[in-house]
Amino acid sequence: MFSKNFYITTPIYYPSGRPHMGHAYSSIIADIFARFKRIDEYSVMFLTGTDEHGLKMQREAEKKSKDTKLFCDELSLTFKDLTKTLNLSNDDFIRTTEKRHYKAVEEIWNRLVKSKDIYLSKYNGWYSVSDEAYYDEDEIETKDNIKCAKISGSKVEWVEEESYFFKLSGWQDKLLKFYENNPKFILPLSRRNEVVQFVKKGLKDLSVSRTSFSWGIPVPKNSKHVIYVWLDALTNYLSALNFPNTEDKKYKRFWPATVHIIGKDILRFHAIYWPAFLMAAKVPLPQRVYGHGWILSDEKKMSKSLGNILDPITIITNYGIDQLRYYLAKEVSLGNDGNISLESLKNCINNDLANNYGNLCQRVFSFVNKNCNSKIPSFGKFQSEDTQLSNEIIKQIPNLKKLMDNQDLNLYIKELINFSFNANKYFNDLEPWSLKKTNSERMNTVLYNILNQIRSISILLHPIIPDSTNKALDILGIKKEDRVISKIANLKFLKPGNIIKKANILFKKIENDN
Repeated sequence: MFSKNFYITTPIYYPSGRPHMGHAYSSIIADIFARFKRIDEYSVMFLTGTDEHGLKMQREAEKKSKDTKLFCDELSLTFKDLTKTLNLSNDDFIRTTEKRHYKAVEEIWNRLVKSKDIYLSKYNGWYSVSDEAYYDEDEIETKDNIKCAKISGSKVEWVEEESYFFKLSGWQDKLLKFYENNPKFILPLSRRNEVVQFVKKGLKDLSVSRTSFSWGIPVPKNSKHVIYVWLDALTNYLSALNFPNTEDKKYKRFWPATVHIIGKDILRFHAIYWPAFLMAAKVPLPQRVYGHGWILSDEKKMSKSLGNILDPITIITNYGIDQLRYYLAKEVSLGNDGNISLESLKNCINNDLANNYGNLCQRVFSFVNKNCNSKIPSFGKFQSEDTQLSNEIIKQIPNLKKLMDNQDLNLYIKELINFSFNANKYFNDLEPWSLKKTNSERMNTVLYNILNQIRSISILLHPIIPDSTNKALDILGIKKEDRVISKIANLKFLKPGNIIKKANILFKKIENDN
């Protein structure tokens, strides 16, 4: 069970340029879980930010003949602005060039030195500047006479330099024991199996400093070395909580982190290196690392050369942010690679948002506006079909919470789609337009009940499509503080006589281009 505090992170991103769909996906998924915990009345900390150190950043700045820090400032601002474009509810935005971050990284380094897990030697091997990752010989392949990392396809180069090493090999058995004792530390199961198999093959000591460039956090007491960018970057999860001050309120409330949401391409850093660093530094480990899959276009990884890139900013401009958030959350099976296309996006918007939830809100609000003087009607005795509709959500609330605690987002959405479908069916079957002529009291009860169901569905959908559900809840006159799961069970929450505001269409149907 999680506590009433919830700390979720999405990776801090290397801001090399225009944000891509993978970045949007990680951020939106983390935001959905953060928003869900808020409507479940948890104290939430949601963190994102930018990873600004390393050789690739230095080279990018040099290419543009810019000061590296100034270059980082400009690009980080682009990603900070993106949090608004994606409608993220992050509580903090960390930059690895901030003083608070330097302080935390230096503390971790000093603790690793103190535990005798760091020693000075020489590194000889393959390194990917793009991935900021070291690779063994069996992880390299040759493509078009260029050495590349098998996992990412990124170019690698041979590096020989003096380096500090972290005794990763010494933590192999302890990591395996930890995975065994904490079977849900790595999810989904396929990622856990992947990590366990990798560790069982044997871990080598890890180079954790560089001397061939200078853009990074200097190693304490030896400034000709800079700290390896991943040891630096991972520590952001602590620096945002004012570590090393372990008496700080933020640290005491939110550490250990509840879940790190990451892409599978950075699983090794989060599920092997990070827990080993923390064990050695005597810092409690996070509760979970969740590795989602890649976003594919036409069954292939997006790339400029293939011309199959779907740009999140363009989609938001053309279709809307809630539409993109819903589509990515529903259509991509969290944990697996997900294939997306403009055609399936349009179908999802039309079928789920316009024809289902949007249609439900529009037709009910319009009917009340027209037939009840735009007021919530009084209600009589609830009949079995009324309570059956309401209770299907109430009975499912414990299960819905469990699904979200286990990051089973797709099953959660499936339940909500079903609730909305059943509400539409209830409205159709009971025909309030016919009841108006024969039994106005029964019509009012049906309308009251369906309005209440829209309230419940909108609260549960809020983490996924916050703008649209806020519009629906505003129409119903629901106060911000009442948009929480605990209020759903009150079937008489709505006040008869309160105004139902005029409703605009929540989701416009997308017409076929043909």
